[in-house]
Amino acid sequence: MPHISALYTYPIKSCGAIHHARADLSPRGLRHDRQWMVVDPAGRLITQREIPQMALIQPTLTDTEMILTAPTLPPLHIPLTTRDGQRREVVVWKDTCTAVDEGDEAAAWFSQALGVPAALVKMADDFRRITSTHYTDTAGEVGFADGYPLLFISEASLADLNSRLIAKGAEAVPMSRFRPNVVIAECEPYAEDTWQHVNIGGVPFDVVKPCARCVMTTVDPATGQITDVREPLATIASYRRGANGGAMFGQNVIHRGIGLMSVGDEIEPK
Repeated sequence: MPHISALYTYPIKSCGAIHHARADLSPRGLRHDRQWMVVDPAGRLITQREIPQMALIQPTLTDTEMILTAPTLPPLHIPLTTRDGQRREVVVWKDTCTAVDEGDEAAAWFSQALGVPAALVKMADDFRRITSTHYTDTAGEVGFADGYPLLFISEASLADLNSRLIAKGAEAVPMSRFRPNVVIAECEPYAEDTWQHVNIGGVPFDVVKPCARCVMTTVDPATGQITDVREPLATIASYRRGANGGAMFGQNVIHRGIGLMSVGDEIEPK
């Protein structure tokens, strides 16, 4: 039976991951996932696409705060409760969102870490960012993730990709290159592509569309470096090219309820 083998959140968009044994599903997705974002002075998002070393900014969550570490810098402490800071409009791709600025100390820390003027913002608690209904009749809610609240990838899909990479003399890549929320064990390669609806722990999910991959998959999250500008994108595109020409890997998913997700939970395709 397919089941969850790993759960991940990425509290700050484009920064490090946190591995969970269990995680709460909130209206926007897994709790705290992509709740924060780094922006330039104009309020536009900054990502690993432009600055790969963002991968080395590592969050840790306690009951009350998020602690951030980065090479050569002292830890930065950010309270989990939304502070009474400046509200500002920020842009994530085509969406303008209301966010709360996390203050001058955080801005100075990120500017030093990234080498460019930057600020840390948190999506305002009272703001709702709605997913596109181009691929589904019913919208969902999402934080600062690219377009949908969850990303599912199976272990078997990664194993198949790695067999193709190795066969052409390239290096295998870890699952962390693809930044999934839910990793799935005990299914066939790309089984997630065949699912339209699944049930996990009594919560229904809609499997919406394949995920078009970008240059972030070329960044080694352990080093913040790009070791091969072509892979794994070139190999994915050779056998999983979407209608728009993108290299597709993983499935975007919308949850239709809240609850608790745990490693080991069975995934029931509908």
